[in-house]
Amino acid sequence: MSELNTITASEVQKKLEAGENLNLIDVRENDEVAEGMIPEATHIPMGDISMHLDELDQDKEYIVICRSGRRSENVGWFLHDHGYKVTNMTGGMLEYQGETKPKS
Repeated sequence: MSELNTITASEVQKKLEAGENLNLIDVRENDEVAEGMIPEATHIPMGDISMHLDELDQDKEYIVICRSGRRSENVGWFLHDHGYKVTNMTGGMLEYQGETKPKS
C-alpha cells in the first residue's frame, strides 16, 4: 500500500454519533489529553506505542488521532508496517467538533 488510509475528523464524529463502535487511539501527550479527548478513545502516547503492540488486535481497524494529524500519520505508518489495519484521522483534534472529555 503506497498511502495510509485516512478519515476526516467530521467523519469520525458522524460515525460515533451514529453509534458505530470505533477503535480510536489518541497518541497525544498527557498534557494534551488532559484538555480533552474523544471519550471512546484509548490514550497511548506516541512514544509508548511500541510497548503496547501486544495489546492491539491485528484483525481490528484502528483510527489514530493526534492534535493535527501529523503524529498520528507517523504512528499509523509504524503500525501499518507492523501488520496492523490503520486509518489516520486527518486534521486531528484541532478539527474535531464532537464531544470530548478530559482524560480521567
